Amino acid sequence: MNNLNIAFISHGGGPMPLLDDPHHTELVVYLKSLASKLVRPSAILVISAHWEESVATITAGPHPKMIYDYSGFPPASYQLQYPSPGETALAQQVQSALQRSGIEAKLDSQRGYDHGMFVPLTLMYPEADIPVIQLSLVNTLDAAQHLNIGKALQALNHDNLLVIGSGFSFHNMRAFFAPNTENSQLKNKKFEHWLQTTLSDKQLTEAMRTQAMTDWLSTPNARYCHPREEHLLPLHVCYGLAGRPYDEHQNVTILNKQSSSFVWRSQTASSPS
Repeated sequence: MNNLNIAFISHGGGPMPLLDDPHHTELVVYLKSLASKLVRPSAILVISAHWEESVATITAGPHPKMIYDYSGFPPASYQLQYPSPGETALAQQVQSALQRSGIEAKLDSQRGYDHGMFVPLTLMYPEADIPVIQLSLVNTLDAAQHLNIGKALQALNHDNLLVIGSGFSFHNMRAFFAPNTENSQLKNKKFEHWLQTTLSDKQLTEAMRTQAMTDWLSTPNARYCHPREEHLLPLHVCYGLAGRPYDEHQNVTILNKQSSSFVWRSQTASSPS
């Protein structure tokens, strides 16, 4: 595939990055800068932490609606719009790629865009003129299964595609709003260090790296950082697709916790336009 860029991003809390929340300032700056450093994509595939199905499911409608899948925020957050078109042909390609690898997959022409998609893309590509489709997680939340989903996507044939895993490398809701103690910071930092090292150590074979990501729960503080793993699994899909160490890493502070984003750049990429 030509000019495939892959990014796992920590997307912040609900619509807060779009509401001038000071705890998301670093994230907003990073996402805006990330878009400027990438070749403008012809289409975007988003794997969002906020969509789970019994089988891998792909949005296939031409004009997906908005899904305000959060509560308790100001009225303006329920008026946000991101009218990017869908791309049915790409959705069908994703379904076929998964099915050829023995992964059950279906299309959903009714499902809309959740905030795991429209919040970061509003910052990255505010014109909303690039076709976007979403791919769900599978509700088994099995790490190996999501690595295999990523690997299956290697068969896609779409020039200049951007794949975004939209999740959070730290996602303990209680910890976000609890006192930021030294012990809490240490647990957070140790898990971030493990992620960064595991995904960058060139002395690891890809089989070893895959096994480490499969066994992520054996890492100290894993369950503290992810009481439930849906926000980590988009990273598994991204790494499964890339199949190599990341090219760039960015750590930002969000809601008083360190959170990571990882980028795998196209190995045939030209300069951004």
